[in-house]
Amino acid sequence: MENKIKVVGLGPGNLDFLTGAGVKGIKNCEIVIGGKRHLEEVEELLDNQERFPLEKLQEMLNYIEKNRNKKITVVVSGDTGYYSLLTYLEKNLGKENLEVIPGISSFQYLFSRLAMTWEKYTLCSVHGRSCEYIEALKNSQEGIVLLTDNINNPYIIGKNLLENGFENVEIIVGERLSYGDEKITRFKAKDVEKHQRDYQMNVTILKKG
Repeated sequence: MENKIKVVGLGPGNLDFLTGAGVKGIKNCEIVIGGKRHLEEVEELLDNQERFPLEKLQEMLNYIEKNRNKKITVVVSGDTGYYSLLTYLEKNLGKENLEVIPGISSFQYLFSRLAMTWEKYTLCSVHGRSCEYIEALKNSQEGIVLLTDNINNPYIIGKNLLENGFENVEIIVGERLSYGDEKITRFKAKDVEKHQRDYQMNVTILKKG
């Protein structure tokens, strides 16, 4: 019987927030697959495992197929269940061939740092995709959570809020979450011009007043 392929969510980045099951899934594999940054993050957990840097998805599938007799672990950012490579793996390898070990999402981590709960927030993403977050904000109970990118950064988001009459919405930006240089910034949309700068990898919460 072929081994199931483990898919491990690394959490926000710092290995302190990787689950115990995730650590075992990485340490006990024969092959670990992940992006360059992911492989660097888990390096201290590895011994004699083969490393396969993920660059092209089809090449990864071909490599997995050639090595199905080995214990393979694929590492992904954050949580496996939110905008994850897991969707692609399920489609191409079949759910029955996967064992999924979830991680802590970056937004879960940020809410914990703020001592806030997030059940009344709407989850959205503008990371490499479009999202009608103004409409989502209107329809949310307490606010929304946004995964951002270089184009849709907190400054641009703040300007859009201002243009749509949300000047009193609080913008909470968590950058480099869980790392030593972690930074959390809070400001109202009406003050957005004071916060025009380059933003590191971040999660942004839009909190209604």
